[in-house]
Amino acid sequence: MKREDDQQLWDLLGQARPVEVSPFFARNVIRTIRQRASRFEGLRRWFRPRALIPATGLAVAIIAAMLTMHRPASVNRGDNVPDVIAALDPQDYDVIADLDELMAADDNNLWDDDTQTL
Repeated sequence: MKREDDQQLWDLLGQARPVEVSPFFARNVIRTIRQRASRFEGLRRWFRPRALIPATGLAVAIIAAMLTMHRPASVNRGDNVPDVIAALDPQDYDVIADLDELMAADDNNLWDDDTQTL
């Protein structure tokens, strides 16, 4: 910006008193930066292995204690009979028993047939 562009601004700036910089300006700036960095020091301290390992161990112990204390409601199996079993007639039990015997005999025959072909 040239002096001719805005003469009023330059006149105003000429009337202002000059500001002197402190001889310790750089030191004060560095101290302020370091103070701002120390704000995160507490958070960073939790993520160090020296603090993280015991905190993780404590969390695992609490979770293990909660899992061992948790007991699901007991289920009475006699009351909750599946619908398929409840729908069977007593005469169907004979058919089921015959089917089980037939399947067992078929499995045995399958193995016998394989040994004869070898």
